[in-house]
Amino acid sequence: MHARKSFVSIAGLSRKDILHLITMAAEAEREPNRKILDGRIVATLFFEPSTRTRLSFETAANRLGAKVIGFSDPKVTSSTKGETLNDTIRMVSNYADVIVMRHYLEGAALYASEIADKPVINAGDGAHQHPTQTMLDLYSIYKTQGTLDDLDICLVGDLKYGRTVHSLIQALRHFSPRFHFVAPRELAMPEVYKQQLTEWGIPFEEHTELDAQAIGSADILYMTRVQRERFQDLAEYEKVKNLYVLRASMLSAARNNMKILHPLPRVNEIAYDVDDTPFAYYFKQAENGLYMREAIICDVLGIKL
Repeated sequence: MHARKSFVSIAGLSRKDILHLITMAAEAEREPNRKILDGRIVATLFFEPSTRTRLSFETAANRLGAKVIGFSDPKVTSSTKGETLNDTIRMVSNYADVIVMRHYLEGAALYASEIADKPVINAGDGAHQHPTQTMLDLYSIYKTQGTLDDLDICLVGDLKYGRTVHSLIQALRHFSPRFHFVAPRELAMPEVYKQQLTEWGIPFEEHTELDAQAIGSADILYMTRVQRERFQDLAEYEKVKNLYVLRASMLSAARNNMKILHPLPRVNEIAYDVDDTPFAYYFKQAENGLYMREAIICDVLGIKL
């Protein structure tokens, strides 16, 4: 069996791995249309809804010349007949060269990577990891700041369930960041991640207010949506959903180099008047996802750009 290299978690990536993928993404951005995957097949298995991630993976595969198979709604698959994830993955491994999977269960991607004899790319598993989002975030930070080293990163909103912020912390540990966490107590950064930061010697401060001081100290202001789908109790969700709304008037103390990132979709946590400021970068960030996902598909197949 050929050596396969899955992309399941950010935790296993070294500083060198991250910088290698950033170089590959920059190369993909320089020339996004290359038919280097002609004759290859990419399967996209989305057991949980996603528009942006799925479309950017499918676009990446198409621009590289691969064919795409798969589904965006598990209701149309044999899993509704009781087929196990194990059997689905084994079956799809027969048809595709790469499997891109999003699943609602934490650890599903790792499990799939252990049974598939083709590379598996984790497109999000529950509230656990979303490593390709993290890589496009890192590419966006690198492009806007010219470096990943020694930056002040302010993370705002749902820091409890937000898988993007958990993965980002783990990736940035190689680059000596300083973190500011802005969240209501109900959605604070989980202890396990704070303990990791302490072990790594990375400083962080916690705040409950999104104010001029928090914004003014940031190179990157990373906004997140409070995710209704992660709440068992809707009353709890209603209580916290509108706590932090970023408006253009709040940016007067921002550093010139500061950029606002958001994994999207936004609901109401960034007002539309922010879109017209020089700090808004979230739509360009989403575009960067295409180049980074091209890089990751090539990387798991052992192809250099």
